Amino acid sequence: MAAEFKYDMVKELGVLSENAKGWRKELNLISWNGGAPKYDIRDWAPEHEKMGKGVTLTEEELEALKKLLYKIFYYFISSHINMTDTLR
Repeated sequence: MAAEFKYDMVKELGVLSENAKGWRKELNLISWNGGAPKYDIRDWAPEHEKMGKGVTLTEEELEALKKLLYKIFYYFISSHINMTDTLR
């Protein structure tokens, strides 16, 4: 049996996408089991009554992800390469 957990959605930061059934991939700041809030990316049902699997990031990890994404996009932009075609 899975352990029970609690969460407190401290701040809703943004929606990354939404599927046809209304589930949204969101970036939120969430405190899990009373711990320090972390940045969280996961799918949520329309009224936040259900959640999918996701990933949590500390502020330092989020900053590292930001730098990595910047490098990736800067490379493709400066190289005039279409990122979508290249990654297929």
